[in-house]
Amino acid sequence: MMHAPQNYRIAVMPGDGIGPEVTTPCLELLQAAAEIAGGFSLTYETLAAGAVCYQQTGDAFPAESLQQAASADAVLLGAMGLPDVRYPDGTEIAPQLDLRFELGLYAGVRPVRVLPGLPPVLANPRAAAIDFVLIRESTEGLFASRGKGEIDGDQAARDTLVITRAVSEQLFDFAFRLARRRKQGGHPGCVTCVDKANVFKSFAFFRSVFRERAKVFSDIDAQTAYVDAIALNMLRHPWAFDVLVTENMFGDILSDLGAGLMGGMGMAPSADIGAEHAVFQPCHGSAPDIAGQGLANPTAMFLSAAMLLEWLGDTHANAHCSKAAGLISAAVDEAYADGTLLPAELGGEAGTRAVHERVMASLSASREQV
Repeated sequence: MMHAPQNYRIAVMPGDGIGPEVTTPCLELLQAAAEIAGGFSLTYETLAAGAVCYQQTGDAFPAESLQQAASADAVLLGAMGLPDVRYPDGTEIAPQLDLRFELGLYAGVRPVRVLPGLPPVLANPRAAAIDFVLIRESTEGLFASRGKGEIDGDQAARDTLVITRAVSEQLFDFAFRLARRRKQGGHPGCVTCVDKANVFKSFAFFRSVFRERAKVFSDIDAQTAYVDAIALNMLRHPWAFDVLVTENMFGDILSDLGAGLMGGMGMAPSADIGAEHAVFQPCHGSAPDIAGQGLANPTAMFLSAAMLLEWLGDTHANAHCSKAAGLISAAVDEAYADGTLLPAELGGEAGTRAVHERVMASLSASREQV
C-alpha cells in the first residue's frame, strides 16, 4: 500500500532589510531539494514579525505569529530588526530573541566551516580544514536580564547573569551527543566547555555541571578552557576544535568571530534548538545599508535551510529529509569549489541572484545522479 509523503509545515518569517531578499531564493532551493529527495513535502506559512511590523502595527511580534510558529514543524527566519526602529526603552526590535525564550530554544548551534574555493581568511594552509561547531546556550546567561535590568538614576546599572542546572544539563548533553555524531563522521569527538570559571562563581558552577555530564559520555573527550584563551586560539589554530559549548553572551561574541573565519556573516548559518521546537536563520542581521540592492549573500540562509532539513530528518526519523539536507550542502560546496564565485560581501561581484543561480545549477546537476 502506497503512503502519501509526510508533509511538514514551515513557519517563515522573512523579517526586515535583506531578510526577504535571502528568504525568497531559499524557499525555491528548499522546494527543489525536497522534490529531488522525495519522500516528503513542505508547505510554508509566512508570518508577520519584526521592525517593519512594529512600525505598521505597533506590535513587533503578534500573538498569532507566535502561536503559528509554535505549532509549525520548524521555523525559518530571514533577519529581524532595524537600527533606527526601537522600543521606547531604546532596545532594538528582536522577535528572534523572543522565540528563543518562548519556545525554550536552549541550544544555539553555530557551525564554523570554511567552504571550498573561497579565499582564506587566515594565512596558515591548515585554515582550509576549519570545521567545528559552537554551541551557545540561548535562554539564560547574561541574556536572562533582557528587559529586566536595573538602572540606579544616572549612577549605576545592573544586569544579572543566570545559569541553572536544568538548562545546563540539557545544553551539555546536546553538545556531547553532537560530538558523538561528528565522531562517527571522522571528527575528534571532543567537547570543550568555554567559561570564566576562574573569576565568577556562576561559571565555576557551569563548569562543574559540565564535568558531571561528561562522565555520562565517557566515549567523548571533555575539556575546559577560559573564553579569552578560546578567542585567541580561534585565530591561532581553529582547525583544532571540534565542539565548543558556552554561555549565551560569550557564544554571541565567539560566533561572530567564527563567522569571520568563514569569510563573513553571509557565510554563517545557525539554528536555535529546544526539546520540541527549532528555528533556523543566517547569523547575519537585516543589513539595511545594502537592502534592495541585490547584494545580500544568501549562502548562510541556504545552509540554515540544510540544517532545518537535517533536524526534521532526525526528529521525525525521515531519511528523505536528511538526504535533501545533504543535497543543499553539497550544492553550496560545489557552487564555490572552483573559486570563481565570490560574493560581494567578500569583495567579489556576485550578488544574491548570482549565488542563487550557481547553487541551483549545482543542485539541478545532482538530480541526474539521484
